[in-house]
Amino acid sequence: MKRGSILWGITFLLGLALFLTGCNGSQQSTSKTTANQPVSLTLSAAASLKDAMTELQGMYTQAKPNVTITYNFGASGSLQRQIEEGAPVDLFISAASKQMNELQTKDLIDPSSRVDLLENEVVLVAPKDSSISDFTDLAGTKVKKLALGEPQSVPAGQYAQEVLTKLNIAEAVKSKSVFAKDVRQVLTYVESGNTEAGIVYETDAKTSDKVKTVAKAPQGSHSPILYPLAVVKASKNQAAANDFALFLQGEQAKAVFEKYGFTVHTK
Repeated sequence: MKRGSILWGITFLLGLALFLTGCNGSQQSTSKTTANQPVSLTLSAAASLKDAMTELQGMYTQAKPNVTITYNFGASGSLQRQIEEGAPVDLFISAASKQMNELQTKDLIDPSSRVDLLENEVVLVAPKDSSISDFTDLAGTKVKKLALGEPQSVPAGQYAQEVLTKLNIAEAVKSKSVFAKDVRQVLTYVESGNTEAGIVYETDAKTSDKVKTVAKAPQGSHSPILYPLAVVKASKNQAAANDFALFLQGEQAKAVFEKYGFTVHTK
């Protein structure tokens, strides 16, 4: 073999080695960059979660500054419809299983990511100077207007109707009922004095210094209140959404949820 051919072969091999090394380094750099690239997550959650989720947002983004979290709070039924209509949502937390079940039936959530995250209680609230003492007072003259969540879209309203039916006072309060778009609006109606009473979650009652909790719904008077969490299948940020979902199931998040009166669901 001629000396020139040997030198050419060596040069070619060295060049190839340098090229491959450069490619590998480029891939590593790209992978590292991807891990630190800005990620924007949108989470649709039941209105009753607003305070707890706002605190958790700060905790998570402090540890992961490349992640931005935007919340969309509202009635679970309304949030469900938004997801069905293609709203860009990464995670969904409902205040009842019904909405999550329907999304799962339509193959719009990742079932492997679904967990029952939290539990809550239904309570009757009234202004602090109210003489109302029990659910049975709702049928009497002490109450002219009762605030409830819209049962078709607001889980708190659905649970409230179950309680009223169980206590045999649903018909008696029918003409007094004022329906709200979500559970926080129910609380606002009572706080402002627009209604003499309202049925909300225990966690909502604890956020207000303008109302008092009159009574808890009797045990067995309504369906179990569960808050399921799941990643939406259409999410373009599946890995980041799953990571935030895991954070919400961790010990730090548990402490925050309990601080706001939720019970962390255990299987």
